[in-house]
Amino acid sequence: MKNVRWPVGLLALATTALVVAGTAGGAQQKEGISGTVEIIAKWTGGEQDSFMKVLEPFKKANPDIEIKYQGAGDNTPQIVSTAVQGGNPPNLAVLPQPGLMRQFVQSGSLKPISFARSLMAKNFSPAWLALGTVKGNLYGLYFKASNKSTVWYNVKSFKDAGVKTPATWPAFLKAAKTIRASGLPAYSIAGANGWTLTDLFENIYLRTAGPAKFDLLTTHKIKWTDPTVKVALKTMGQVLASNNMAGGKAGALQTDFPTSVANVFATSPKAAMVIEADFVPGAVTDNPLKPVSGFNEFAFPKIGAAPAGSVLAGGDVVVMFKSNPATEALVKYLATAPAATIWAELGGYTSPNKNVKKTSYKDALNRKTAIALVAGNPVRYDMSDLQPAQFGSTTGQGEWKLFQDFLSNTKNVNGIAAKLEAAAAKAYK
Repeated sequence: MKNVRWPVGLLALATTALVVAGTAGGAQQKEGISGTVEIIAKWTGGEQDSFMKVLEPFKKANPDIEIKYQGAGDNTPQIVSTAVQGGNPPNLAVLPQPGLMRQFVQSGSLKPISFARSLMAKNFSPAWLALGTVKGNLYGLYFKASNKSTVWYNVKSFKDAGVKTPATWPAFLKAAKTIRASGLPAYSIAGANGWTLTDLFENIYLRTAGPAKFDLLTTHKIKWTDPTVKVALKTMGQVLASNNMAGGKAGALQTDFPTSVANVFATSPKAAMVIEADFVPGAVTDNPLKPVSGFNEFAFPKIGAAPAGSVLAGGDVVVMFKSNPATEALVKYLATAPAATIWAELGGYTSPNKNVKKTSYKDALNRKTAIALVAGNPVRYDMSDLQPAQFGSTTGQGEWKLFQDFLSNTKNVNGIAAKLEAAAAKAYK
């Protein structure tokens, strides 16, 4: 499949006015509308529970609409693709990457959601509408955004080791060594999920290579064998040291994302830090720690001359494969501020809807990371999510598999860079 490359202007995502005052229309009674809406989304566990609560007002207002939800996790791209190829796609899918959305558009599988454009224009900034638009047609509604430049930590573990939250990379590495000396591994790495490793690399690359190079690598206008990539890989290897990860390298490769969070968010933690996005707290349904006093977060450390406000952003996009009145009604509901506000109040969530109030983020840490996303400079959208899915976001291949291989052997910088370039070249044909 031929892949259309993203304009660089969209990569420099201007997430302005992400969280400002005001609301706009919630679920309204849809007299006479009935039908079934099938949804496949990446959200599982706590995120799935939150989304179910988002749907409650819509279902109450539309009792004749049945919603069938399937949480597919990291296998969402494969499961959705298989359903499409088999001629039985869901009505809606929530995709974790816009690159996959564009591929579905190119294959003629998606239907435009132009019926929701005017509503979305009132509730979303032009940047988010642009990310959901392909060749002038609106196909995607970004319901959930994320600040991926956050590090979450166990407060007691930091206190016991006598370390403070670091602002720079040297201080970050020094704190990790001090924590290890106190008897606890510094990092909990979800190596079983390749996307967590791409997030780590991209945060480092944005800071070591800069936003301009980030854009070029995202669109494959420079090769993965470029010296800037190797510098970032070597820097990444400083974190992925076997003796400072929970379970070592072998254990990290068996650790999924929820477990990586549970390792840190515990009264007897297995590690002190987990490096991931603002949705980390939502990954554990039974968290024994309280925010701020039990667990807390700090911004991904500054590296070298990189701006202190560098932010990596992500987002989950709602797309439509099959249309009926019930499906269109649900899309319109999800485009409203009240729908997003429900999840914002539950925590572990950032809305791209500009009419969600700051006060909706009841969790002080969630509010802090949401505001940081707005204020970020520079802000770049998740690189792997913008790339062809077979390279950037598919389990067992491309970046996800190769970064897992790198976790196993961080000394193989040149070899992994060459394999990344070979996989990218194939995907971009």
